[in-house]
Amino acid sequence: MTQFTIDIPNLGEKVLPIFARHETFHPRFGWIKKGFDKAKEDSDVFLAEDATVRLGVGKNMVRSIRYWCRAFKVLVDDKPTEFGMKLLDDQGWDPFLEDPASLWLLHWNLLKPTCEAAAWYFTFNVFRAVEFSANDLFMAACNYRETLATRGAESSINKDVTCILRMYVEQLVNSGPSEDSLDCPFSQLGLIHTAGDAKQYTFRIGQKRNLPPEIVVAACLEYADLVGRKQRTIALSRLLYDMGSPGMVFKLSESALSEAIEQVARQWDKIAISDSAGLIQFYFTESPRHLADEILEQYYHSTRRGHKK
Repeated sequence: MTQFTIDIPNLGEKVLPIFARHETFHPRFGWIKKGFDKAKEDSDVFLAEDATVRLGVGKNMVRSIRYWCRAFKVLVDDKPTEFGMKLLDDQGWDPFLEDPASLWLLHWNLLKPTCEAAAWYFTFNVFRAVEFSANDLFMAACNYRETLATRGAESSINKDVTCILRMYVEQLVNSGPSEDSLDCPFSQLGLIHTAGDAKQYTFRIGQKRNLPPEIVVAACLEYADLVGRKQRTIALSRLLYDMGSPGMVFKLSESALSEAIEQVARQWDKIAISDSAGLIQFYFTESPRHLADEILEQYYHSTRRGHKK
C-alpha cells in the first residue's frame, strides 16, 4: 500500500464535517432538477409522509436527493437559492442540465465554501497523489477526518470514497460504459480516470474538452471575491494551487487556466492577465461577483440562442 503524508491546514468555515449523507447514491440524471422543483412547490416535501410518492423514489433516495440539492447549493434549508433559481428554474440558464457546462458549474458549487461534502473537498483539494487506489484514498481521507471537529466513522469514509469514484470515473463493462456511468452525469467531466488496471486511478490535469472558458473565469472571479478582500487582482498561482481554487477543483494546468482567461478577455475588456516583474496576475475592473454573473448570463444566453438557430 502506498503511504501518504499530508500536511492538512486549518480549513475553518470552508468545510463542514459531513460524511455519507448521500445514502450511498451518487447524484443521478434528473435528481437535482426534480428535488429543486418539488422543494420550490413545497419546502417541506422531503419530510412529508408521501415524499416517496411525490418524488417517485424510495425513502433512502428521498434523503439522498435532499442532500445533493443542499450540497450543490441549489437549496438551502430546503428552499431555492439564488443560484438554484438562476440555473434550474424553468426559465433559468439550463433547467434540465443539457449543457455539460452546467455540470462543471455544479461541481464548482459543490466544493466552494461552505462545502457540505468533506470527502469531496479533501479529494480534489488536499489529496495530491499522482496515482492511487481506492484504499489509498480511503486511508488518506481517514487521516484528514482526524483534523475535523466531528469525526465520521470509517464506514462513512469508505462509502464516500466509493461514491466519489462512481460519480466521477466512467465505469466500463466489457467494451462500453456501465449502467452506473450512464446514470451519473458527472462522469462526463473526465476528472478522474483509471490508470493501467481498473483498480488504479489518476486525476486528469489540464484542459477539459467540455469545460467552457466562461465557467473557468466565472469560478476565478467568485474565488477572488471569496478571498480577495475587495482587491482587483489575484495571483494566477493562487487561482491554480490554493485549496478551494478553480485550478484545484477543475484540475487545471497553468496553460489551461491562462488560455481560458485570455479567451474570455477577448470579449470582456473588464478582465485581463498582467505580467509585472515576473508575477502573473488576473485582474478585473469591477466587482468580481457581479462580473461572474454577467459572464454566465451571456454564456447561457448565447448558448440558448445558438440552440434556436
